[in-house]
Amino acid sequence: MRHILTGSKLVTRQGERRVQNAYSLRCIPQVLGACSQALHYATEKLEIEMNAVTDNPLIFSDTNEIISRGNFHGEPIAFAMDFLKLGIAELASISERRNERLVNPQLNDLPAFLSPNPGLESGAMILQYTAAPLVSENKTLAHPASVDSIPSSANQEDHVSMGTIAARHAHQMLQNTRQVITIELICALEACTYRGPEKLAETTLAFYEKAREIIPEITPGFPANGPGGMHTDTLIEAIEIAAKHPFVKVMDVVEIEPTQDIRDMTSKTAAYLLLSLMNFIVRI
Repeated sequence: MRHILTGSKLVTRQGERRVQNAYSLRCIPQVLGACSQALHYATEKLEIEMNAVTDNPLIFSDTNEIISRGNFHGEPIAFAMDFLKLGIAELASISERRNERLVNPQLNDLPAFLSPNPGLESGAMILQYTAAPLVSENKTLAHPASVDSIPSSANQEDHVSMGTIAARHAHQMLQNTRQVITIELICALEACTYRGPEKLAETTLAFYEKAREIIPEITPGFPANGPGGMHTDTLIEAIEIAAKHPFVKVMDVVEIEPTQDIRDMTSKTAAYLLLSLMNFIVRI
């Protein structure tokens, strides 16, 4: 972070404006670090299970044995997906709190709600309105699916992992979180516009300029001629394009096609897609 902010004229020192910043700013490395650990844990478990023997029964041709076992059980993936959901939820939660600090005039000296006409036009207020319920929805989806199980198959399958449900919930949470981070990006761009882009560090200025090619400024009449009239996928594209700047280590991202239903995938395939997407978001 220090490297990225080198040369910035918008960075203050401790005590210069306040004794301490809010947790959503001061604790970014610690929170994102914990989210990254959740991602790595899920990745590790997924790699193990993808390379494990999960057939039932197990057939050994060299000894002519057929053995019935439970290697197919999805508990390891279910736990991993439930843990991953916590990391996804916190990414969105801390992002929304930073966004609140950008639009709330009681927490900064920027125009109220980043509006070009405060009091007359709502500016980015509705963007924060949008982020808040997405974060709240994540909280309900973060409930661990793996703690539930209903017997089926004449009570033969009397304890199942619910791993596919955990993966589906993680998928929805990830889509919500992508939108929340996009909203923070829009508001951050507006704040930088008011502060003066020329005061940004070289690296963040490059990010700003690339994102502005897609996301216009909030002007009088927003949202008719502002970001509110753009499709969410276009806004997310701004993050993904800007993130290709050299300061971001970009990995190969596996995208889920809009027409592709995650319920039609195996839990392991779904989990792999989710991990790829979340890894990308964490690196931003």
